Amino acid sequence: MKRILITGMNSYIGTSFKKYMDQFSDDYQIDVITLKDDTWKKKDFSSYDSIFHVAGIAHADVSHVNEETKQLYYQVNRDLAVDTATKYKQDLNGKKGQFIYMSSIIIYGEETNINKKRVITSETTPNPSNFYGDSKLQAEIGLNPLNTEKFHIAILRPPMIYGPGSKGNYQQLVKLANKLPIFPDIPNERSMLHIDKLCQFVKERVDQQDSGVFFPQNDKYVRTSHMVRDIAKANGKTIYLFSWLNWAIRLLGFTPGKIGRLTNKAFGNLVYGKQTKDLF
Repeated sequence: MKRILITGMNSYIGTSFKKYMDQFSDDYQIDVITLKDDTWKKKDFSSYDSIFHVAGIAHADVSHVNEETKQLYYQVNRDLAVDTATKYKQDLNGKKGQFIYMSSIIIYGEETNINKKRVITSETTPNPSNFYGDSKLQAEIGLNPLNTEKFHIAILRPPMIYGPGSKGNYQQLVKLANKLPIFPDIPNERSMLHIDKLCQFVKERVDQQDSGVFFPQNDKYVRTSHMVRDIAKANGKTIYLFSWLNWAIRLLGFTPGKIGRLTNKAFGNLVYGKQTKDLF
């Protein structure tokens, strides 16, 4: 039986993974702890085959925050991750173990454009556009030196994660799907990842006990308008897609300021290249 510790109580990803693994309860024992106080420092991690680290401050509005809040992102997303992995390695005392860190596509920056397809591969250099993305990248940099033949660091850089109960940008699409009778049918492409597929991917990493940087995504790219339509349908609503104003919406993508940013955020193109051999 493999033993897995999830660090981060009540997180969406951690809770979803634990629920997903219930179907394999004969072969896996899943424990969950909080890192919000210092009690975790007294816990012995040596009995775990893998630690799935999902504790962190999620992406939010980062445009108007003070320096104290910025430093909190680094303390939680970077320092806490490195400290947890370091303690785990010390507790193992030479035994094999695996630390799985939830990073994000956000480390490549948030640039998306309705008029230009942006493709990220394993060769793309990370370039965070804000302190949230940088805190994730700095965690990766801090974790990498811990990787050895016996202590494996697995870094996951997923795109937007969605599914029942998910938060963040997906909830914005849910709100639109539930309110709007019509929606622009812009032929864009986005890499996304369903929560069930992520859980399957994490299980495979535990089974393989491997290390490296991983880019899990759905088999197919997602079109924003089709996702909004499908969300509406799932909620018993009908939303009509139209394309006769696409030329005008594309022009909005060139508009400076908030309107241009929102247009590119909603209908921009951002994908992981499927031709890259180490993409899932």
